[in-house]
Amino acid sequence: MRLLCVGLLWLSALVPVLAQTPAEPPVAATTATGAAPVIDMDTMVVSGVQPGPGLWRVSKDGHVLWIMGTLSPLPKRMTWLSRDVEGVIAESQEALKAPGVSFDADIGIVRGAMLIPSLLKARRNPDGATLQEVLPADLYARWQVLKLKYIGRDAGVEKWRPIFAARELYEAAIKKAGLAEGGIVGPVVEKAVKAHKVKVTSPVVKLKVEDPKNALREFRDSSLSDVDCFRRTLDRLETDLAAMTARANAWAIGDIEALRAMPYDDQNRACILAMTETGFAQKRGLDDLPRKVEAEWMAAAEAALQNNASTFATLPISELLKPDGYLSKLQAKGYEVEAP
Repeated sequence: MRLLCVGLLWLSALVPVLAQTPAEPPVAATTATGAAPVIDMDTMVVSGVQPGPGLWRVSKDGHVLWIMGTLSPLPKRMTWLSRDVEGVIAESQEALKAPGVSFDADIGIVRGAMLIPSLLKARRNPDGATLQEVLPADLYARWQVLKLKYIGRDAGVEKWRPIFAARELYEAAIKKAGLAEGGIVGPVVEKAVKAHKVKVTSPVVKLKVEDPKNALREFRDSSLSDVDCFRRTLDRLETDLAAMTARANAWAIGDIEALRAMPYDDQNRACILAMTETGFAQKRGLDDLPRKVEAEWMAAAEAALQNNASTFATLPISELLKPDGYLSKLQAKGYEVEAP
């Protein structure tokens, strides 16, 4: 039930990011007071038809797994030239989706609709506290600058938990920068898979959420150590927004070396840890998700390599560029790995 996933902090979207994001040093340091200046950069966002990166090739005994590295966000106005990928999909017997988490709350549409008020309450700070009351003064001052720049004078977000407010700010910032988190690669791949009637495998860790109404109530009353998530989100928007655009451009034109040369400190790691390290999460099996997600994808990839002549898959390109990521683990198991 995706509705509950929203109340659980967009967890299904963030867990695979955490599992695949390298812990890199930040691109820039903050000032002595902890606040970095917000700099308007004139980095141009590419548009029009772009090729994207080439495919990684994993093979063994005549069986091939083609992996496309995805990136988020991407230039909103670009059109992906997907001819080569569509050709690989047409010749494949299976398509592996990126790994993730699915939540099963076992409720119908009516009960789900009745949970919406509880979901809205769950994103607020316990006891009606405001961001000014729960954040350090210097961090709140930085938030005010960025909020005015990207969100405006919306007072409602001031009552949200830091982790939800950070997400709202991030989405508004990348939108203003001409970037989009989805809608460019996914729909094209899905259309090609459907057109060629390719079997789809979703390597996901399935979690059962019993009594969702009580779970939301418990979440609403629990505290989260999410200040670090909030701080890292502000850090990234203050220091990395222009580089984020440069990465998106590099992906669009297929410049893998440029992507390799632009590491970054992804705030999602801190945000997901804020959720999974709570007693609320551990009681429901939400701890240790990155390891479980990785194991699920590895098992699906090896099965596909054993059973199919050709398989197509997608993974975040950050994972494909990691020296100790999924590719290195496949290589250690005896598979040959070739970069594009």
